[in-house]
Amino acid sequence: MAQLLMGIDIGTYSSKGVLVSSEGKVLRTAIIEHIMDIPHPGWAEQDADKIWWGDTVKICHQLLDKHPFSGDDVAGVAISAIGPCMLPLDKDSLPLRPGILYGVDARASREIDWLNDRLGEENIFNFSKMTLSSQAIGPKILWMKNNEPDLWKKVDHITTASSYLIYRLTGEKVIDYHTASHFIPLIDLDTLSWSDRYSNEIVSLDKLPRLGWSNDVAGYIDQRGAAETGLKAGTPVAVGAVDALSEAISVGAVHPGDLMVMYGSTAFFILVLDNPKPDKRLWTVAGAFRGQYALAAGMATTGSLTRWFRDELARDLNDDEAYQVLFSQMESIEPGAGGIILLPYFSGERTPINDPQARGVIAGLTLAHRREHLYRAVLEGIAYGIRHNIDTFRSIGADVKRIVAVGGGTKSRAWMQIVSDVAGVPQYLPEMTIGASLGDAFLAGLAAGMLKCDDLNSWVKMAGETQPNPKISRVYEPLYFNYLKLYEQTKDLVHDLA
Repeated sequence: MAQLLMGIDIGTYSSKGVLVSSEGKVLRTAIIEHIMDIPHPGWAEQDADKIWWGDTVKICHQLLDKHPFSGDDVAGVAISAIGPCMLPLDKDSLPLRPGILYGVDARASREIDWLNDRLGEENIFNFSKMTLSSQAIGPKILWMKNNEPDLWKKVDHITTASSYLIYRLTGEKVIDYHTASHFIPLIDLDTLSWSDRYSNEIVSLDKLPRLGWSNDVAGYIDQRGAAETGLKAGTPVAVGAVDALSEAISVGAVHPGDLMVMYGSTAFFILVLDNPKPDKRLWTVAGAFRGQYALAAGMATTGSLTRWFRDELARDLNDDEAYQVLFSQMESIEPGAGGIILLPYFSGERTPINDPQARGVIAGLTLAHRREHLYRAVLEGIAYGIRHNIDTFRSIGADVKRIVAVGGGTKSRAWMQIVSDVAGVPQYLPEMTIGASLGDAFLAGLAAGMLKCDDLNSWVKMAGETQPNPKISRVYEPLYFNYLKLYEQTKDLVHDLA
């Protein structure tokens, strides 16, 4: 009898999969690295078949092709992916172009301005509970309509990354409420349904997937999906989620007041709420489960910025040891990076400034500075951005009771300490930081009827916490406010350059 659960997560630079027992024991893992295409400055794309589906198939075989496991052992599957993304399909459900990625893709700024002028920024906010930003999918759909008219004529369906993978597995076209919340201004968050109030300006609603909760059954593995993946036909597949929401589930951040901070290619924040608290600087979205909402937020470049630094400014270091060397050298530099402040807006910025034309700025350089000063400034700049988001949550009365840190960046305790010192907050670190794929496996168990929500308590255990050092926090306090001023005082110039 099938007793195992499979979770797969398709990320910005890598895809991960796990095979897990119903007790939460990880039995097998798989990981595949891939790339993000940047065909123009401010754009970000990926090939849906080659990367999203190709990685899914490879991970399934890595998890199932070796003794003693096979597709017959899998009781349920769930998939998360980067999101929200925009992928247009033709009448045969084939991708018409590479998928346009989430908020790191800032191509639709003109469409955002047009929609705000046409519909009214205040009207959009009152209806959608958030303002248009590079995270919103409505403007990206409109961008394709305006800029690729020949392809647009062939569009039969608009989907996102996780939904496309569900379709390839099951033949069903469905999207989770959390991801759909970013399809503004096409969704009514009060009724949790697609709305035709503004759709005439963008796309017909019959081109959008049906809606479901993350733990609902989206469909069942069909014969084509089984043939390609090795999974058994008839295996239930959960509706799933974006990677950040599954990551929050993987570390137990599912109760009101829990804030997950995900240190990935971007930083992503999910604060669980029992009632929505709309604010123009943040994203008010549906939660994973019925009756839950969340305040979500995201920075555009965090882990991708450290990767850029490694690739461009540390070419003399071996890739396998580059981060270890950079972090080690950075720790010799005092807090404050020798007077350097860095704005980490290398791909625009999402929350809380929501400025797709923001750009990276490095201020305070002298001939005395070395690479390690710059690397510390990168980490501190990201930490200032994280604090900016946490401060914004608190400024609107959203109670942050507990912060759980997760993602690849948590492997560096030095970086975690910088963030805790800058933000003045403790961060709890889970024993297992496998990531979103583990949360997916739990969703698979819920969809398959093998688990209940309370079972998450036995799946997730904390390994420790990072406490802020009050003495160092006092050093960072004026620097943080200089960070805020640096953006305001360079914004107009940077916009001209952009």
